[in-house]
Amino acid sequence: MINIVLVEPEIPQNTGNIARTCSATGAALHLVKPLGFEIDDKKMKRAGLDYWYELPIYYYENLDDFLQKHKNDELWFFTTKASKNHTEPEYGDDPYLVFGKETRGLPEELIRDNAQRCVRIPMAENKRSLNLSNSAAIGVYEVLRQKDFVHLISDGKRLDLLVRGEEQCR
Repeated sequence: MINIVLVEPEIPQNTGNIARTCSATGAALHLVKPLGFEIDDKKMKRAGLDYWYELPIYYYENLDDFLQKHKNDELWFFTTKASKNHTEPEYGDDPYLVFGKETRGLPEELIRDNAQRCVRIPMAENKRSLNLSNSAAIGVYEVLRQKDFVHLISDGKRLDLLVRGEEQCR
């Protein structure tokens, strides 16, 4: 299972969108406190739609709590400060893709202490980082691509039905 870890997320809509991505891909969501919103925030639930209740979600009191509980797991830290592209690692079966808060990213000490496990999503020079929910989706889909999208429907059966006139397009 792929695990998306959000360290101190601040924007409820991003977390809701990431919850939807988790649901669509079979990933688990891990939220590291403090959160910049209440967990029942209307904006977050609206962004996650009805997917919010279908996914495994785990909470941690702080970053140290998360790191202690997952010290033997495969952790990958997404940061604009990394020199390694997010497509370079060969991800294992149960990776944890760790993302920092929207305004400041991951703590510099964490990045420094885990430099070999830090990856970045390429982007134009001198630009701000991508939106958190977009970055999480890019990370998840790279892991899934490496696994040949195992357990995901990717054969276009719905399009075949639509072409034959057997299903309405939504």
